Amino acid sequence: MTLRQLRQVASDLGVSLYSRKTKEQLVDAINSRQPLDSTTSDAEAPADQAWTDPSLSSLEAGLAPAPRPESDTRVVFLPRDPQWAYVFWEISDGDRLQAQQAGANQLCLRVADVTGLSGGGSHPHTLQEVAVNSHATEWYLPVPLSDRDYRVELGYRKGGGGWISLATSAVARVPALHPSEQIFDQFVPFSLETTPLQPGQAPETGSPNSNDSRSDNSLHERLYQAATLPATRWRHLGRGSEAFHEDDLAGSAALGAGGQSSGVGVWASGRNESGAGAMASRQRAFWLVADAELIVYGATDPSARLSIGDEDVPLSSDGTFRVQVPFRDGQQIYPIKAVAADGEQKRNITLEFERRTPEDNTNTASQAVAEWF
Repeated sequence: MTLRQLRQVASDLGVSLYSRKTKEQLVDAINSRQPLDSTTSDAEAPADQAWTDPSLSSLEAGLAPAPRPESDTRVVFLPRDPQWAYVFWEISDGDRLQAQQAGANQLCLRVADVTGLSGGGSHPHTLQEVAVNSHATEWYLPVPLSDRDYRVELGYRKGGGGWISLATSAVARVPALHPSEQIFDQFVPFSLETTPLQPGQAPETGSPNSNDSRSDNSLHERLYQAATLPATRWRHLGRGSEAFHEDDLAGSAALGAGGQSSGVGVWASGRNESGAGAMASRQRAFWLVADAELIVYGATDPSARLSIGDEDVPLSSDGTFRVQVPFRDGQQIYPIKAVAADGEQKRNITLEFERRTPEDNTNTASQAVAEWF
């Protein structure tokens, strides 16, 4: 019996403080008020027990079972990963009885590929039927193909052939095994062969990105120019290799025609003026290219106005932003500020970065020359 039923019985028997008792205490109190042994007559029984109700077991047998909420027939399809999906369902007693009367034989799940379709349609030859236990309420399904939309139908297969549909799930997309092909990064329009800008020279403006009319290819270069400190902006504008070779110009000029550059000349790799040496000579052109970029990213309210320095930065639909700028030698400062649409609230952060290239012995493939080694 439920606690409520026990309290009703205790109330009828006159048990005091029955609403404060636990279920075990109520059972003990009710049993203490049951009639004496059946051999004892009513005349011999105490006055307070001669009029008591029948035993607790007989009372419980006469009560109707506790009401249970009626469940609705439904099925839910949840992709777990690109290869497996989880399905759970409920079947009401009325629907189950009606299906059995109609000749239901086997409970099944039907998986249909509905990618790009509407109106309940499915792609032909993609329907798969999985038989499940008639008493089961959940099942793991293998996914036929990832990165597709699927819908699951719950029903019974009839003994003589036919299908009894009970419920249909909502459409859910199974994630792909491979990374997304959609790229929202805005890359810097410069290469390792780009000549550094000179003071007063405006950066070249590239064509806008066809996927986003708000993108501006010159935005990244302007952000970098604005973030570079005035004292070091032009001296360290180029890559670290450019600054290194500029410092070596005076030393290279001092060598003159009689000077000897590194790795090239008659004295390289053990060769002498006669061309003979202790080792067999070989010749090869070798090169190396390396550089770095700086990624600045974050998010704010999608309706806000975001700026880095004096440049407005476009936001994605979810309020995120991501810019990729050159990270050359020197110090760079990026003041980032977000202003709410009404202009009342503001948030800001200032990021400072510094790069040093203590050694650089690189060259591009087009600058590679044959060397003896």
